[in-house]
Amino acid sequence: MRFQAALMMVALVVAASWGGTFAAAQDGPLRIEITEGVIEPLPFALPVFEAETGDAGALATQISQVVAADLTGTGLFREIAPSAFISNVTSFAAPIQYADWKAINAQALITGAVAVQGTQVNVKFRLYDVFSGAEMGDGLQFTGTVEGWRRMAHKVADAVYSRITGEGGYFDSRVVYVSETGTKDARQKRLAIMDYDGANVQFLTDSSAIVLAPRFSPDGRRVLYTSYETGFPRIYVLDVGSVQRRVLESQEGTMSFAPRFAPDGQTIVYSLSQGGNTDIYAMNINGGNVTRLTSAPSIETAPSFSPDGSQIVFESDRSGSQQLYIMPARGGEARRISFGPGRYGTPVWSPRGDLISFTKQNSGRFHIGVMRVDGSEERLLTASFLDEGPTWAPNGRVIMFTRETQGEQGRSTLYSVDITGRNLRPVRTPEGGSDPSWSPLLQ
Repeated sequence: MRFQAALMMVALVVAASWGGTFAAAQDGPLRIEITEGVIEPLPFALPVFEAETGDAGALATQISQVVAADLTGTGLFREIAPSAFISNVTSFAAPIQYADWKAINAQALITGAVAVQGTQVNVKFRLYDVFSGAEMGDGLQFTGTVEGWRRMAHKVADAVYSRITGEGGYFDSRVVYVSETGTKDARQKRLAIMDYDGANVQFLTDSSAIVLAPRFSPDGRRVLYTSYETGFPRIYVLDVGSVQRRVLESQEGTMSFAPRFAPDGQTIVYSLSQGGNTDIYAMNINGGNVTRLTSAPSIETAPSFSPDGSQIVFESDRSGSQQLYIMPARGGEARRISFGPGRYGTPVWSPRGDLISFTKQNSGRFHIGVMRVDGSEERLLTASFLDEGPTWAPNGRVIMFTRETQGEQGRSTLYSVDITGRNLRPVRTPEGGSDPSWSPLLQ
């Protein structure tokens, strides 16, 4: 069925790797910058944060561990084992013995302290460039609840990451996805939300109806998704805090799917199938003002806005095969941007505006890829039996996607990969996972 084809948005990239990666600058201030070649991760030392109050010991240890895990998980940093330390940091206010840290080849040193007052936790940290013998920027502190201690750790890691790389952070964010259980022919699906690293999983819906393609709003407070609750695909919007939901599109005799928010958070674009034809529409999320954006006798689906809201990238088979196109946000003439062998689908514009990620299928293999917005510099990031559905981290430098294993069980798992394609990692979830959508940084 053509509608099934519209939902099966899968593909593969067969272009040369860009060759860019993150490299540590050897001269001048400590910094990781994008350059050519493969380098060793930057070594850092992170002594366990000081417990400034008697009841902060366990939290100080846990926060230190999460900060280290965030940084090492990027593939850009390598933690030096505490057993190699010559001296330790016993007080947040104590002077740094740079020679001791230089002797174990630590290029960065992270120190911190944790205090607990009732239900509140305060975390402060400092970052030092060991070889120049200077602190990098001023120390920062974050305050939150004891229950939300992981967020404090992610905020510290984001600050360290940003100061060294010059890029925005992405650790203090969440991912909404489809949690999957059961065999391939009796799969049960429900919406779930988690921290970016798979912690703190919460379920947003039950498994009474199939759900697909959740998408965060620009403020991270709402989620669009497709549900088969009525027997036909319909678009719903769900408030993450209250878990209240409402249907947005329910025209009789139609099927609506693949929704996504505009940057203003008030408009959505989606695909609507009616009378054997599938086109892209725009709608005000508060009701009314439905606008048809495409009118070709072909399948048009998977729309995604540019960060400034002026353009939409989407997939279409108007040329005879599944390819990527860009059109003005109000509709109009579209230009094709994909020209490699194979079929392209599920395009998503980077939050930085510089790249478009996609799924591509060619010669029986599936890959996640990226290209410039004019279609140039296409490159391959992954290769698998089935990879699909990319979503961008808030900083536009990491992509999460779905990977399905071969066989009758066909388990789906979430993975992440950076834009160099060199740091592929599974994202652990309690059950199978698919259709991830990355939130903006939390406020």
